[in-house]
Amino acid sequence: MYPNHIHLYYNIPNSQDAYLSATPIQADYYSTLDPRQFGGFQPPTAPPPGHHAPGAGPSPGHPAPEEGPPTSPPPSVVPQQTHQAGAFAVDPGSMVRCLHRYTYVWLRGFEQFWFYPTFIGRHSVSGYRWTGRRWVNFGISLRQIQSFTCV
Repeated sequence: MYPNHIHLYYNIPNSQDAYLSATPIQADYYSTLDPRQFGGFQPPTAPPPGHHAPGAGPSPGHPAPEEGPPTSPPPSVVPQQTHQAGAFAVDPGSMVRCLHRYTYVWLRGFEQFWFYPTFIGRHSVSGYRWTGRRWVNFGISLRQIQSFTCV
């Protein structure tokens, strides 16, 4: 349909939007661009300092994050619910101490379960939820969490 050297719009590295380009995604995407497209500026071929490529091992000064779910089940005793949050979402900063720890979560609507958080964002948390038999990948909005406690 189009010659392989013509870029229809642009390539997005590692994107699944194949319709955006007429050429296959290459390992060094920027090497195929003409510097004149950027007013003489050549885009960088490496990530900026401080940016860490996923899967490339730990970055300097940062320990390697734990990968995968815990290897053992959570404690058999359900902790006592200590406090209830107000009408607002749980603050992400308050949950940081529970990263990579067994955490019992009470949701609005009375659902409760063991959770093992591995990532906390501004509005959500993700990790692994205990089903009673195994850990499964799980993510939830911080607004849905009424309270939590980690052990």
